[in-house]
Amino acid sequence: MLTTTSYRDLKVVDVARGAGTSPAAFYQYFPDVEAALIALADDLIDEGRQRLTRPVLEGDWSEAGAYGTCLSIASTFLDFWADHGPLMGVIELAAAEGDPRFQEVRIRLLSQFTDSVGEVARRQQAEGSLPADLDPTATAAVLVAMLAHVSGHQYGIEAYGTSMAEISRAMARLIHAGLTGAAPPE
Repeated sequence: MLTTTSYRDLKVVDVARGAGTSPAAFYQYFPDVEAALIALADDLIDEGRQRLTRPVLEGDWSEAGAYGTCLSIASTFLDFWADHGPLMGVIELAAAEGDPRFQEVRIRLLSQFTDSVGEVARRQQAEGSLPADLDPTATAAVLVAMLAHVSGHQYGIEAYGTSMAEISRAMARLIHAGLTGAAPPE
């Protein structure tokens, strides 16, 4: 329903009808539509943590393999957002508007990924690839913000005449530079 209707316009009766139940049954589980959306978002957290974090943790961060890992991170992020676009849009919008329930969901969804990226930055810093005065947590937070924002607007960016492959490649280059301090291979 989120693909055709703003979450603000969703009514309990419409959601109940779409689920094949009654409004009375809906109210047994949720006080309002936003609570049902929070429940859906909570179900998404485990998938997001595993799916988004896997390429960071399992990736090859050697000089030869880092760019491929960054491509995997970018495409995984874009794919996750595309797969869950309507719900991710609600999470992002409601969190940006200050709804603490959605802010908490967003934090829980992205915190493990952010921590993993920060750990890569710390390791790269310890190896001398990144400057000692660069804060790994800040680096991770900036990269995650970029990934989330671009992922949330990928269709609009495509409307400017670029492809998903080029969006992914641009994101990968920025991730690579941010986490290795080096230019990606040609």
